[in-house]
Amino acid sequence: MTDAILQMRGITKTFPGVKALQDVNLEVRRGEIHAICGENGAGKSTLMKVLSGVYPHGSYDGEIYFDGGLCDFAGIRDSEKRGIVIIHQELALSPYLSLAENIFLGNERAKRGLIDWTRTNAEAADLLNRVGLRENPTTTAMDIGVGKQQLVEIAKALSKEVRLLILDEPTAALNDEDSAHLLDLLRGLRDEGITCVIISHKLNEIEAVADSVTILRDGRTIETLDMRAGGVTEDRIISGMVGRDLEHRFPPHESTIGEEVLRIEDWKVHSPTQHGRVVVSEAHLTLRRGEIVGLAGLMGAGRTELAMSVFGRSYGVDISGRVFKNGKEIQIRTVGDAIRHGIAYATEDRKRYGLNLIEDIKRNVSAARLEKLANRGWVHDNEEYRVAEEFRSSLNIKAPSVASTSGNLSGGNQQKVVLAKWMFTDPDVLILDEPTRGIDVGAKYEIYGIINRLADQGKAILVISSELPELLGICDRIYALSAGRITGELSRANATPERLMAYMTTVKE
Repeated sequence: MTDAILQMRGITKTFPGVKALQDVNLEVRRGEIHAICGENGAGKSTLMKVLSGVYPHGSYDGEIYFDGGLCDFAGIRDSEKRGIVIIHQELALSPYLSLAENIFLGNERAKRGLIDWTRTNAEAADLLNRVGLRENPTTTAMDIGVGKQQLVEIAKALSKEVRLLILDEPTAALNDEDSAHLLDLLRGLRDEGITCVIISHKLNEIEAVADSVTILRDGRTIETLDMRAGGVTEDRIISGMVGRDLEHRFPPHESTIGEEVLRIEDWKVHSPTQHGRVVVSEAHLTLRRGEIVGLAGLMGAGRTELAMSVFGRSYGVDISGRVFKNGKEIQIRTVGDAIRHGIAYATEDRKRYGLNLIEDIKRNVSAARLEKLANRGWVHDNEEYRVAEEFRSSLNIKAPSVASTSGNLSGGNQQKVVLAKWMFTDPDVLILDEPTRGIDVGAKYEIYGIINRLADQGKAILVISSELPELLGICDRIYALSAGRITGELSRANATPERLMAYMTTVKE
């Protein structure tokens, strides 16, 4: 008699031109937190969509057994009736509905055909309290932060009497405090007997919370590790994910640093929504040819706001200060001005601002400098295809062709398309905002390699990252930002996590 609540046997799922899963096996014990790890494109999310009925029975090969019974889910409602609930990485709350309405959407508390609002709000309040939220259930979803929205999704799952909760990258968009609270909640649900399956690239969180880990690679099951037995480290998991030991998380690099390319002086930015609030104040920084410079700061420090305001004033109002390019002062009042002056900005939110997800790779690559491919006002299709194909090959973008839809790519490959788009503009200065957010260690290593190659070509690169080890691993010099002010600057030789954190928590009057 097995103690497994879930068994997936021989699962194979094929898309046109791609075998996403091949003979995958997964066994999850009752009442455990089971992690699924793998590089982007390994098949993690696809496997969970098969389990939850997003991909219905008949669209894949293999068998699923839940609580001893064979499952043939025709859709997600069938799996939810059995107590299997999935929370996707992109949250599915309606921003204009209340928390109570979101929790019971499609599962309304009704009496005689009418919604019982007293019962709805009372039950919602109980569920919110259960996940640690004190918000009024009539609060609209848009009025709470992403961390709390994630908890509302869990409350929604609990309303469906969940027995197996699947979470796809639940902490990807959360800060450290919200992430810690969510992991504590998962431990509490485990203690209540609810089984959890979590997909995450944050291996430190997996090490902290998981009882077992199943590793997928290239659509196949590699192994399942028992975390409770001890001895399973992040490096051990990485070895299974990428098929080799990563002695160094960051590729070796020797920078050849040249003359100053960009200088920002006395930069000041006001909030566009809160009148009079200064978001960035008296910022000074320089970037040199062939140099990788980091920008460190806690949430709300103003890192993204600084970058976007410099990139054609795409954030902020009442912006003042001076920008110098190759020693000469320049005026950058629009994004077009920034691109013409050789400045590129890869956003932290690739899905919303970095890519057109319903367009193919080649259209995304050419989007920022379409005029380079134009002849008498017409885009040369063959040339657009050739350019995109060169980037697909040189950046190792895993897709059947450049005609593939960008939204169907894994996170790491989407990030490479974003980089290709800005590399096509041939910038002198490249600002990368959270360039490895939400991608696995193998894809991160590739991105770091691309950054190094760009620096070797003489580009000046500014990297914004919430991960201090990342900045310490790839940057030649690091600025620290606190409350909108640059509070310190450290060379690679002098930078440590402790010194950076001291600067990041300093408040200058």
